Amino acid sequence: MDMAVDVKVIRQHLIDPEICIRCNTCEATCPVNAITHDDRNYVVRADVCNSCMACISPCPTGSIDNWRTMPVARAYSIEEQLTWDELPAELSPEQLEAEGLGAADEVQLQAAGSAVPQPASAPGEVAFNSAQYGATVPPWSAAHAYTNLYPPKTPTTATVVGNFNCTEAGYENQTHHIVLDFGGMPFPVLEGQSIAIIPPGVDANGKQHFARQYSIASPRNGERPGYNNISLTVKRVLEDHQGNPVRGVCSNYVCDLKVGDKVQVIGPFGNSFLMPNHPKSHIVMICTGTGSAPMRAMTEWRRRLRKSGKFEGGKLMLFFGARTQQELPYFGPLQTLPKDFIDINFAFSRTPGQPKRYVQDAMRERKADLVELLKDGQSHFYVCGLKSMEEGVVLALRDVATEAGLDWDIIGAALKREGRLHLETY
Repeated sequence: MDMAVDVKVIRQHLIDPEICIRCNTCEATCPVNAITHDDRNYVVRADVCNSCMACISPCPTGSIDNWRTMPVARAYSIEEQLTWDELPAELSPEQLEAEGLGAADEVQLQAAGSAVPQPASAPGEVAFNSAQYGATVPPWSAAHAYTNLYPPKTPTTATVVGNFNCTEAGYENQTHHIVLDFGGMPFPVLEGQSIAIIPPGVDANGKQHFARQYSIASPRNGERPGYNNISLTVKRVLEDHQGNPVRGVCSNYVCDLKVGDKVQVIGPFGNSFLMPNHPKSHIVMICTGTGSAPMRAMTEWRRRLRKSGKFEGGKLMLFFGARTQQELPYFGPLQTLPKDFIDINFAFSRTPGQPKRYVQDAMRERKADLVELLKDGQSHFYVCGLKSMEEGVVLALRDVATEAGLDWDIIGAALKREGRLHLETY
């Protein structure tokens, strides 16, 4: 790796651990894999980050937008950053001067930009990067979102008014529908936003547990219309993504909550993964597991609009994946929705005696309908679930468009630019 400019100082990109809610948005968004994390902190590799700023706007809290002028030789390592509970202070001019750096180096820094080593381009075909198509702006007709009303240092309190297991009884992989009431405290939310809950107690190092983020599963006027409440879809975590046994601290705390219990809440977060307000907009929702939460919120808001006579015919299409039908949240209620209201497509990957089927397989089966929606500038696409689904879903959209003779480069760029393809994976 060669440096374009030989500089002594860099503007180092750092993440504020006091504000970060560990939502993984930055790591998922970074096109050069400069961001990593451990059980507590998300951190940026100084020798990889190229200051492309792709991670800045998607961050729901702003914790990602922090910078420190540092001597190259003293740039904070990821090992140091992983131990932080708060950001270090900016070095003073006197401290920089003591390091042998002066005004000329600052000028050189501005001229050089990030001035970090850039990896050489790999020969051959460039790998497909699904994240590059994810929008960081909301649809033009989306309502205004309020964010960060209650930061980590000053959370608000909510009362549990409901806790229901919304997967088939008897299965270990439980998903709970939690209803929280905020009483007299204002907590305005929109479909597609999220909150974070602070579990009580401390971790193995004696530090307070950090907050965990959950998407809101209820529409803007509440789980119960006219009340100051919201709902969440929370899976009890008993194993990690590799299948190893683990007991999720916050998920088990939330799933075990009783009616009347108090919880500490921060947020709300998110100002781009928002549904369009235009009543003729088409919405395609693609999700797995608890990624169904924002999709439930959008569907329920559309259902309420339809019931009130304010629904003007925009299509609603859902691709919903799970390992089995029994593990699929809200399977029962989804069956009662009118077929002329929502077009539902299920995909189960672990049904005994059946081949594995994923959401992208269901999408390819419906390619004729998806092509027409891709042609329509009023169509909006939302993807939420495990990170492993993202590439397959975006590739399916690309292939559906290409097979129909459409130019995916033009369509994909328009979806991103106009806030019509949103990727929220973890």
